[in-house]
Amino acid sequence: MTPQNELRLLPWSGPDGKPCYLSTDDSGGYMSRLADNIEAVQLGMAAELVEEIPAVLGNRDAGSEDLRRMLTELTGALRDVLRVATSRGHLLAVSEPQPTASLRKPIL
Repeated sequence: MTPQNELRLLPWSGPDGKPCYLSTDDSGGYMSRLADNIEAVQLGMAAELVEEIPAVLGNRDAGSEDLRRMLTELTGALRDVLRVATSRGHLLAVSEPQPTASLRKPIL
């Protein structure tokens, strides 16, 4: 199983857009590697899209269709990045030891 029998949120959706999860004790297994690779592709595509934004926004000739396409692509990329962040954040939360209350530093 994954750390503390936790499930890994996968970077794709199932039927009807429902989240998919993986339960495994093999982080190097086929499904884990597939999920890692897809996450890397999704993050790379989002980074490329972010680099394209200034060109589209700076183009005075860009029409509403260009802006609509960019917004649609940004929405999909943001959805993917949030899923990756949620998955990785959850994995970090269960795999890192939590400090005891006396060791926590107050946020100023």
